[in-house]
Amino acid sequence: MLPTCMFINFPTRFTPNSCRKVTGTLFGNRRGHVSFAIQDNSTSSEPSLLIEFAISTSTLVKDMSSGLVRIALECEKMPRGSRQLRLLQEPKWAMYCNGRKCGHALARVCTDSDRHVLHTVRNVSVGAGVIPVVGDGRKGGESEGELMYMRANFERVVGNCDSEAFYMMNIDGNGGPELSIFLIRT
Repeated sequence: MLPTCMFINFPTRFTPNSCRKVTGTLFGNRRGHVSFAIQDNSTSSEPSLLIEFAISTSTLVKDMSSGLVRIALECEKMPRGSRQLRLLQEPKWAMYCNGRKCGHALARVCTDSDRHVLHTVRNVSVGAGVIPVVGDGRKGGESEGELMYMRANFERVVGNCDSEAFYMMNIDGNGGPELSIFLIRT
């Protein structure tokens, strides 16, 4: 008889095919670029990932109204022998939306304006809307512009150290995800 260990704990954070629920917020001015923030929970003050997409908010809204949206963010591996960054720490991504190359998406540091937006929508678990803003991103009069946002739960799936995906979860449980974001290192 061989001894067995019944209490083996494998780390779930970086094992292939692990998945967990995170909160994702897409936001941006109507004619400005879309920012995508991932938070481990909806009340986190700092996002674990903040990327500015290469497409405008109005273009993303139009694409989402017509059906499924697939966004692929692709970066290159460092040469052999170089220190490899974690996938979510990569600074620059080639961006594809529904198979069309859109330019480059950039990871960025969370600013006070970003924190204000995430703080404003922290009580929204799932939804979309418009926030009136002034030039620095704080709430203000309607004459200063509008910031559009969409907030949802995403399923984060880690394929391996070079691939992750975020699938927007439908609240009604019917059908597949309307928005999928893939991060791939090639």
